[in-house]
Amino acid sequence: MAATWNDVRDWILERNPDLTDLQPETDIIDSRIIDSLQFVELVLFIEDLRGTALESNDVSLDSFRTLKGIEQTFFQ
Repeated sequence: MAATWNDVRDWILERNPDLTDLQPETDIIDSRIIDSLQFVELVLFIEDLRGTALESNDVSLDSFRTLKGIEQTFFQ
């Protein structure tokens, strides 16, 4: 089964027990759902899901702002 934004959403929800749902368009950076330490973990998690390392030019903050953006950038 191919990885999707749902896998990333589940990972985020697991680390944020006060959060019950996360919409694909929610800005997870500006809303502070993901902090700077979690961001590094998120990058590593996405690499695990993809099975490949991300190139440094792939890692821009805008690529990680929303679940929808993560899917479009890393899982298509």
